[in-house]
Amino acid sequence: MTYKTILVHCDASPTLSQRLDVAVELAQYFGAYLVGVHVQAPMKIPAFAGGVVPTFDLFAAYEACATAEHDGVAESFRHAIKGSRLATEWRHARGYPQDELVMQARYADLLILGQTDSAGGTQTPADLPVTVAVSSGRATLITPHIGVRTKPGKSVMLCWNASRESARAATEALPFLVSAEKVVVLIVDTRRLGSARSLEPSAYVATWLTRHGVTVTVQREVLANDDVGELILSRAADNDIDLIVMGLYGHSRLGEVILGGTSRTLLSSMTVPLLVAH
Repeated sequence: MTYKTILVHCDASPTLSQRLDVAVELAQYFGAYLVGVHVQAPMKIPAFAGGVVPTFDLFAAYEACATAEHDGVAESFRHAIKGSRLATEWRHARGYPQDELVMQARYADLLILGQTDSAGGTQTPADLPVTVAVSSGRATLITPHIGVRTKPGKSVMLCWNASRESARAATEALPFLVSAEKVVVLIVDTRRLGSARSLEPSAYVATWLTRHGVTVTVQREVLANDDVGELILSRAADNDIDLIVMGLYGHSRLGEVILGGTSRTLLSSMTVPLLVAH
């Protein structure tokens, strides 16, 4: 199993070049076809206190800004792939970014998005990574807005609790796990399970991964409180991890994605790329 098609979201974020560098490196490493996609969001007509709305002028301004933004990110994509000899494709979609990226991702093996940066100054919806990861049914790699120090995948941490979500994430991440130099399986015991039962996940997951050729180190932690997210980030730093793999825990209600506490912590405070699946 490997990634044959990698899709990278190209928006006007200041961190786009970092995301593109990761996408190009991973496409080269896995021998994947790289697709860059830019989504042009619909025009938003502002509310006026009174008078006639000059819709023609507003639309002209919107089109000019949208064209300039597209041309800028397309040039960033061309610059990133220059000299790489990758098989690539550029796509320009129109619609709401959440909806378009969900559909585009279903024709790829791996989707690369950027972490939401509240100070980034772009119009990308704040919940975009979460919405797309939960709804697309595809592995989603989210790059931190603070930057990526090295190509992700050399040293990987798999967060495992034997749930459906963690099983999905582990399966989607197999190309990374098989090729990694170090894989740490982190199992956190919050004392909700009996000791006999809590021993099972470490043995089973290690055996399963070993059969795929993965060299596994199991690290068990006992936590008296619910601050699992902070513990994961701490152990990632201790083990010099460059990629965290975890199931994304949440559900959709009235169009809003409601996340679990661990997912919220990692998505807001991540310091290395995060590969999630739901």
